[in-house]
Amino acid sequence: MANTNYAPLLDAALLEPETTLAQLRQLCDEAKANGYAAVAVMPSRVRDAAAFLAGSPVKVDAAIGFPFGMTTPAAKAFEAAEAIDNGAAEIDMVINIGKLKDGNDGAVYEDMRAVVTAVKAKGDYIVKAILETGLLTEDEIVRASRLADQAGMDFVKTSTGFRGEGATVPILALMREHTSARVQLKASGQVRTYEKAAAFTHAGCTRLGTSAKSARAIAEAASKKGVE
Repeated sequence: MANTNYAPLLDAALLEPETTLAQLRQLCDEAKANGYAAVAVMPSRVRDAAAFLAGSPVKVDAAIGFPFGMTTPAAKAFEAAEAIDNGAAEIDMVINIGKLKDGNDGAVYEDMRAVVTAVKAKGDYIVKAILETGLLTEDEIVRASRLADQAGMDFVKTSTGFRGEGATVPILALMREHTSARVQLKASGQVRTYEKAAAFTHAGCTRLGTSAKSARAIAEAASKKGVE
């Protein structure tokens, strides 16, 4: 029998600049009720989310260098370490897309490695690399996936959901092909329905990044289907 409850794989996000405290509280309440994996927030909301989720297994996931990835490695490393100190248990960082397109793989690696080093110095916390695959060629996706693996990232993630095309099964397959078994996959962008959640999970994803609204829809659909 296939488990149709994808709620435990969901990282439900509220990353828009106009997000209010009331909206964040509502999402955290839904995350606890539905059993989401994490609530993804901007760094300035980490303390608030941690307070709302206190005592629950739902984690706070901080978005770093978001959404463009163009801050310096030192800035990203500081932002990530501060987020951990403020209550985050997971970090999703946007890689330096421009440097990747320059062919400067060394700079892309150092950018990711700086964040991994800063976070792992705090403890066994999860770090995910957002590749923004909708803006990349196939060759760039391959290079970015390999660099993320080499840098010690725990996950490679397709996109922010703010730029370009989101996750697709072929892109996830390409990422899987060029990372070691240690590295997990996270689909983000286009994870809006129960059917998409199922497709991406079958493609090997162990996390699904989605909006608060889409997370709610997926959880509701799963509750109706139960276990088939």
